[in-house]
Amino acid sequence: MDAQASSRESDGRSSDGPHGDGVEEAVAVLKAVADPTRFRLLWALSQQELPVGRLAELVGAHVAAVSQHLAKLRTAGLVASRRDGTRIFYRVSGEHVRGLLEEVVVVAGSSGDSGTGPGDSGPDSAAEPAPAPRALRWPRTVGLRPVRRPT
Repeated sequence: MDAQASSRESDGRSSDGPHGDGVEEAVAVLKAVADPTRFRLLWALSQQELPVGRLAELVGAHVAAVSQHLAKLRTAGLVASRRDGTRIFYRVSGEHVRGLLEEVVVVAGSSGDSGTGPGDSGPDSAAEPAPAPRALRWPRTVGLRPVRRPT
């Protein structure tokens, strides 16, 4: 056993999972996504690049409030922006953001007591092989519907 592995075992850490700053950064991302308005903004931006005014319309909030939310999302590394004249357009910082949102929806949908969330086929689902991935069912409570991009 090398000195690093011995050190990790002695302080209770294993080589699996994030440590130190990685945990703090992961928690900061989760906190940024945990707000309903920011989640809706991210979902809309995962579909297309949009200006602040259009985002405000989509989430039913004032432009100033949306700008504050976008600042938090930018600090967490989830959105990027570009200026075009006097308008600022926002987009997600990468495809990984869309993946995060989809995973959260799947986890939220499958964590209910009924056991019939996305991907569950009933009480025997643990004994059966995992079903093929299916289209994401967007919950009505989010307020935005996914826009299907032409391929």
